[in-house]
Amino acid sequence: MQALFIQHDHLSPPALVGEALGGLGYEINEFLVVPEEKFHSPNVHVELPDYRDYDLLVPMGAPWSVYDTARIGNWVFDELAYLRGALSQGVAVLGICFGGQLLAKANGGEVVRSPAPEIGWHVIHSDEPDAIPSGPWFQWHYDRVVPPPSASVVARNAAAVQAFRIGRSLGLQFHPEIDPPSLLGWLDNGGREEASEAGLDPDLMLGHTEAELPSARLRTRRLIESFHREVVSPGRANRART
Repeated sequence: MQALFIQHDHLSPPALVGEALGGLGYEINEFLVVPEEKFHSPNVHVELPDYRDYDLLVPMGAPWSVYDTARIGNWVFDELAYLRGALSQGVAVLGICFGGQLLAKANGGEVVRSPAPEIGWHVIHSDEPDAIPSGPWFQWHYDRVVPPPSASVVARNAAAVQAFRIGRSLGLQFHPEIDPPSLLGWLDNGGREEASEAGLDPDLMLGHTEAELPSARLRTRRLIESFHREVVSPGRANRART
């Protein structure tokens, strides 16, 4: 089985999600949209890999907004069309934070600015805790989705819709992949200032992430195993028969 992680910047490793998928037998492939040297001028041109070569696409987070077309328009419109095409061909998609927002936008939803940022570890309210545990999950976002009309919202909190399903896809607002090295990469690339502006102590946040890691790994594994069992595996069999 093949999983493609679409990494929009160089600070978005597969981390715990890649670990969980690898444990299920997936081969992990990574595609970087904005190279490190273009991080501050991200309006690059890219050609995404053929989605038909993969059983699962995982578009990851990003420091930009889906609607910020002046900064990322050269690739964000192409990726929206890419996701629509993948879904039409029965390829499963797991969208994480910015990736989940792309998934919503590609299916007729919207992405809007949140009244306030949501940063750090937060509990969510899940309708299906066996599939999507209530957390806590790590958050770092300034935008939120207005789900597509055909989507089924399965988790939420006061800040935002936290998980929705549409077709053979699952969009998440939180970051199930986060581990201490991932968070340190964010903090060392502008995140410390952002966290401080939000009234948070970045070092305490990093310590919390280190303490939360064993439980977070188990929650992420449960989420990924459920998604694989209920969505990816049955759909993969159907694709093979067509």
